Amino acid sequence: MKLLYFTDSHIRGTPPKNRKDDFLETLENKFKEIIHISKLEDTDYILIGGDLFDRPDISISIAGKFANLLNKFKIPIYMVSGNHDIYGHNPKTLNRSLLGLLKNVGLLNIVEAGEKIVLKKDNIKVQLTGQPYIYDIDNTENKHYYIVDSLVADVDYAIHLVHGMLLDKPFIEGIPYTLVNDIKSTKADITISGHYHSGFNTINYDGKYFINPGSIVRVSNSLNELERRPKLLIIELKDKIDIKYIELKSAKKGIDVLDRSQIETNIYKREQLFEFKQTIDSVSNFDKMDINDLLIKVSNMSGISEDIKEEALRRIANVQIKGFNGD
Repeated sequence: MKLLYFTDSHIRGTPPKNRKDDFLETLENKFKEIIHISKLEDTDYILIGGDLFDRPDISISIAGKFANLLNKFKIPIYMVSGNHDIYGHNPKTLNRSLLGLLKNVGLLNIVEAGEKIVLKKDNIKVQLTGQPYIYDIDNTENKHYYIVDSLVADVDYAIHLVHGMLLDKPFIEGIPYTLVNDIKSTKADITISGHYHSGFNTINYDGKYFINPGSIVRVSNSLNELERRPKLLIIELKDKIDIKYIELKSAKKGIDVLDRSQIETNIYKREQLFEFKQTIDSVSNFDKMDINDLLIKVSNMSGISEDIKEEALRRIANVQIKGFNGD
């Protein structure tokens, strides 16, 4: 049995502010390539990790365009809903969304929490379970969302799809997440997650695989996303588990599609302000220096942009006007 997995396509009609390409065209090209890879690999099932859409109410025209592409897979599609697919982080709103419409017309299958689906091919039987995104999925008390605790009789393998912040190592303080180390008791042979766009390297713990290949799109202009290459996953199940990654050739280099001009401008301004402060600290002795001397030193500084210098002089002058005379 062969399965193809990808996640977080974030289909939308308007381009993200950090992209400088034709985002819709890029998405179409990626889906066409994934369809081609699926046929080339002779896959039996498509698995999607959530956030197929960027919002639950995208336009009918955009949804229709990608519904036609999904229909070209010609094999069953199973997925869990992500936080962007539903309203208010509530899976119960699925039927009010565009994703719910695709489910209701039979274009794809949504794996509900607690549901056990058995996939079959030749002599291989696979239990497929899933956990859609829910507002408290990464609460420290809710590890059970990621853990499979029972199996259908006579299955050869178990796969669990989750849309949540599953990570290989601790993350930024204040952002809820779940560590692979905390869910190793699962009975799933393969746990596949979405949501965290950067993904992480495959973890094999005592024959159990924990995987997130990352989003097939890049909407952040971080340095990590600038260097990351979008990819999908091929899982082959026989007498053993074989996993391989395929980079999307249609995905251009980050430097060609991600716009970092705004962030680089902000970084430059912060650096200039920091250098300005350092220079002030190095030349100033506020116990002895007259404010006029400070004005002269600031005016003569090299390496300080004119707008920052003028702003500094304006503020010092305002202080002087209000009566501060350097005493």
